[in-house]
Amino acid sequence: MKNQFNIQSRFAPSLGDWWGRSLLLTFFLSVFVVASAQQWIRVNQLGYLSGDRKIAVWLNKQKASVSEFKVVNELTGEVVFRSRTIENKTPNSAFGAACRLDFSSFAKAGSYRVEAGSAVSPVFRIGDDVYRAAADVPLNYMRQQRCGYNPFLKDSCHRYDGRIIFLPGRENEKITAWGGWHDASDYLKYVTTSANATFQMLFAYQQNPAAFGDQYDANGLPGSNGIPDVLDEAKWGLDWLVRLNPDKDTFFNQIADDRDHASFRLPTTDPVDYGWGSGKERPVYACMGEPQGLKKYKNRSTGLASTVGKYASSFALASEVLAKFYPDFAEKLKQKAADAYQKGVEHPGACQTASCVSPYFYEEDNWVDDMELAATQLYRMTGKEDYLKSAVNYGRMEPVTPWLGADSARHYQWYPFINLGHYFLGGQNNKRISAEFIRNMRSGLERLRDRAGDDPFINGVPFIWCSNNLVVAAATQARLYRMLTGDTTFLDMETALRDWLFGCNPWGKCMIVGLPGYGDYPHHPHSALAQVYHYTITGGLVDGPIYTPIFASLKGVHLTGDDRYADFQSDRVVYHDDYADYSSNEPTMDGTASLCYYLSSLAGKPTDSRLKVDEGGIIRGSVETKEITLVFTGHEFADGAETIAKVLKKHAASGAFFLTGDFYRKYPKIVRMLQQNGNYLGPHSDKHLLYADWSKRDSTLVNREQFANDLKNNYAAMRQAGLKVPEQLLFLPAYEYYNKEVAGWTTQLGVTLVNYTPGSTSNADYTTPDMKSYRSSDEILNNILKYESSKGLNGFLLLTHIGTDPRRTDKFYNKLDELMTTLEQRGYRFVPITELLK
Repeated sequence: MKNQFNIQSRFAPSLGDWWGRSLLLTFFLSVFVVASAQQWIRVNQLGYLSGDRKIAVWLNKQKASVSEFKVVNELTGEVVFRSRTIENKTPNSAFGAACRLDFSSFAKAGSYRVEAGSAVSPVFRIGDDVYRAAADVPLNYMRQQRCGYNPFLKDSCHRYDGRIIFLPGRENEKITAWGGWHDASDYLKYVTTSANATFQMLFAYQQNPAAFGDQYDANGLPGSNGIPDVLDEAKWGLDWLVRLNPDKDTFFNQIADDRDHASFRLPTTDPVDYGWGSGKERPVYACMGEPQGLKKYKNRSTGLASTVGKYASSFALASEVLAKFYPDFAEKLKQKAADAYQKGVEHPGACQTASCVSPYFYEEDNWVDDMELAATQLYRMTGKEDYLKSAVNYGRMEPVTPWLGADSARHYQWYPFINLGHYFLGGQNNKRISAEFIRNMRSGLERLRDRAGDDPFINGVPFIWCSNNLVVAAATQARLYRMLTGDTTFLDMETALRDWLFGCNPWGKCMIVGLPGYGDYPHHPHSALAQVYHYTITGGLVDGPIYTPIFASLKGVHLTGDDRYADFQSDRVVYHDDYADYSSNEPTMDGTASLCYYLSSLAGKPTDSRLKVDEGGIIRGSVETKEITLVFTGHEFADGAETIAKVLKKHAASGAFFLTGDFYRKYPKIVRMLQQNGNYLGPHSDKHLLYADWSKRDSTLVNREQFANDLKNNYAAMRQAGLKVPEQLLFLPAYEYYNKEVAGWTTQLGVTLVNYTPGSTSNADYTTPDMKSYRSSDEILNNILKYESSKGLNGFLLLTHIGTDPRRTDKFYNKLDELMTTLEQRGYRFVPITELLK
């Protein structure tokens, strides 16, 4: 259930310093770089695929217009595209003018900004890898939300869940109900949202399995286990659903209630007393199909089908998707799916969540969509035609999800926000059934587009509580419709809805915490983990903009400081990046899970899982082949250049040289010779800056603007030296040291961060005899060969230096020929860095 904590002043002192630091950081984000306080350009800050519809939205506080815009390469400052393809639109009441700037025909990969009038957009990328690995980002938040063992906190919570209520004959009986996910920033758990989240993740993997990685184990801890992380997360939800469905006649719907909304605290130290002791058992609400509520407020439940239908669809899809990984468990789920579905047939109606001390609960009224989806999955599972007929009949009872085209709705009144049953029926071989349900999908999209009218963002969703969930649902329906039909009628709207989530909205706000890491995402979400304990809750989708009257009417909502988005608020809709606004800035578990499908559909070619990554930088190629790339860095000294060049030529090998701007300016003849010989040349920081604190790696020592300018200047020095900048942009940081923030900034600029492979001590060739870390050239050579004998050098980025301090007279580059000869004799090939990392 959505949260409405009483935000107490006792929290303020502990937040003050952190708040100030975060505001300072935000100040430097490129998203706020504008040439005029009266004009803004909104773009998708994560970026655009090469073949995308690419739209920026220009906004002006005054009634004005622009006749031309341009796209500028962020690294070079070169104007790469000009256009007059501008479509004037009707702005909301916060603005005097708005128009859409179309640069879809520009497709060259890189990092860019849009300029129009006196406004400059945030930096964004174009490329087919823009969304690669994005589908795994929401899973970070899902792991943080786990109940039971929480891998984010590395501790357990709510181990005593729970005691049964509302089940005659079993009142107060203990039942094992830990597991699943906390619903939002409170610690309640609902089958309504959890079963939907489980299905969404299973569906995403079913549709786009290659988009997901395997970086975590089943407990959510770092380390692969041979199972995609999205399925590990879905399995966590399924295990909980099985606990809450102990036999074919017993189903539970909810753990805890809104007595939970007492204060910000960690789930592992939750002290709330539900009558069985502080921090002890919590109530487990049985599905009874009738109104429930322990105190003043009651829900309006009319049956069981909405909840048991969700059980059934999740169990049935899981029996298919998990069969390869958990065959016994998958087989068990088949009968549970059939039993749950039958329970819904016998008890039609909606089973709502229950409140206790406040009037807020999930007011789900529809249920035929849940039974339709369940029937489609049972048909897939069994092949029995009766299930298909039932799915069609249920689907005809609600041809269009009612919120599509509506001006408003109660909280979660029409849920799930997308009816995936229509998609499965639209994909049937029976042409009559397929045509009918494709038509239903189209009707919903037409209603939404019509409601958007002349909106510059083509967003027709009603701005009710959790409007971002509706945006994801609408974009997903548009995508699925397009996949079924090939019809691009709604492509502009689909793309605009996607872009809305990544900053192309009136506030210029990315709506997913930490995605992209360099974007203007929510820094002050309504979350105890974020606001009290200063954790970053990466991957969480916040509620999103809300009607101004709803915001004003909710209990406990307020702002803790000045509204940084005041210029963009209208009398109709508001959004606040403020932890005290739980109506627009609280992440939700189910909304976050629903992102997985759409992001996975954009992933394109998956990242090569054989590449090893550390802190966002590639540090090793594939370990499956005996290939090595020799990497050389340089700043002050170039004494080894001639020797290294001769040895590389002798072995017909291409090295990778990452050099500072000072080096390029000082040694132009050397670098031109190296490039003419076929070597890769790239940047190493213009002024050899240290980006992160040696003792605290996540403490960044430069801001984004300083970093970007330094990297741009490094590339400028390359061009000034007469070099051609490579097509594949790679960057190796100075000191071979960086952090995730620097890696994110690098990505934003369209550059890939690489670093050396650790372990061999090859990089110690710079040390001088007066240093404690000094290594002689013989020692380094022996260490490399010893490492090779024991662990192998497959995929190594083997780093040494192009020159070293004169105080080091024992130069390792004089051993390079011996090293290469020995490794070639051991079966290794020396390959260009672009080949190693392809």
